[in-house]
Amino acid sequence: MKKILSLISILLLNLSLYSNDLNIETNYEIIVPDLNIPWSFVFITENSILITEKKGELIHFENGIKKTISGLPEIIDLGQGGLLDIELHPKYKENGWIYITYASSNDERSGANTSLMRFKIKNNTITNKELLYSATPNSKKGQHFGSRILFDNNDNVYFSIGDRGNRNVNPQNIKRDGGKIYRLEDDGAIPIDNPFVMDRYSKKAIFSYGHRNPQGMAINPLTNELWIHEHGPKGGDEINIINSGKNYGWPLASYGVNYIGTKFTDKTSLSGTENPIHYWVPSIAPSGMIFVDSDKYPNWKNNLLIGSLKFEYLHMCVIKGNSIIKEEKLLEGIGRVRSLEISPSGFIYVGVENLGIIKIIPN
Repeated sequence: MKKILSLISILLLNLSLYSNDLNIETNYEIIVPDLNIPWSFVFITENSILITEKKGELIHFENGIKKTISGLPEIIDLGQGGLLDIELHPKYKENGWIYITYASSNDERSGANTSLMRFKIKNNTITNKELLYSATPNSKKGQHFGSRILFDNNDNVYFSIGDRGNRNVNPQNIKRDGGKIYRLEDDGAIPIDNPFVMDRYSKKAIFSYGHRNPQGMAINPLTNELWIHEHGPKGGDEINIINSGKNYGWPLASYGVNYIGTKFTDKTSLSGTENPIHYWVPSIAPSGMIFVDSDKYPNWKNNLLIGSLKFEYLHMCVIKGNSIIKEEKLLEGIGRVRSLEISPSGFIYVGVENLGIIKIIPN
């Protein structure tokens, strides 16, 4: 018995990582093991989770059992693209709608771009598939598909699409897809108050533009504002507060440089574009984002959690108003943190590449 207790103590010690400034101890347990790239997940109930594997597999994990959901659309696993985000309709219990973003072949050329689809599930099979948006044109490049999904209080659906590696053409052109945040009604219709509906040649679903590759999106529960983060190049990852019709500057203004160290702009701020409320140099490669609104983590409440792919930790941003006043690293060395969610009962779960989905145990 003493040996068993000793082993348990060692295990808990190895799973405990500290942040002295916030006076917290972070323990976790693995809930869903053996996942490769859990790009996203969503809770149906506390014990029922839908998980997207980037390679193109939708998993239903319930009461300790994994089942693969059949009937997905054709998904192209290309570089950073594949099966990406998943989200439930706010009235899911009434209507059963589930939304995904994924890389698909959206025109007759080879390559891929990002699509948004909704469907229902019956007997572990996808039914009622409705393609709501397909970005064009395709590209053979494997970078910058985005893509996160989020609903507002009016059941409008927001989603992001990266610039697809074509920074000099897509992000600043509202006639083209890529480098944008989009907004649709839940059935795919264009909201009449979208900012560019009166522009004859625009992509009418665009809500904001001038983005590089947004992979985090959340609504601040204190202000009801839409926050995103997006990847910069070498340096220049950003947090932005999104407003209708605004230009967020990429690539005209940036705190980053080319990966080889050369500059592509000498501007970090530019008239007519929105400045980030926060940026990182060097890049942390952010992915996934939640505001902590759960009473189970009182020391963390109303702060922002973001995954770091590059440095393999959970990044906490302490917020005051619309400013980041302190930053802390949690779960250092855990692995590439890809996705974050809060369960119906208020526990924080984290998707980690080549590990699985873990549950953070509050003190």
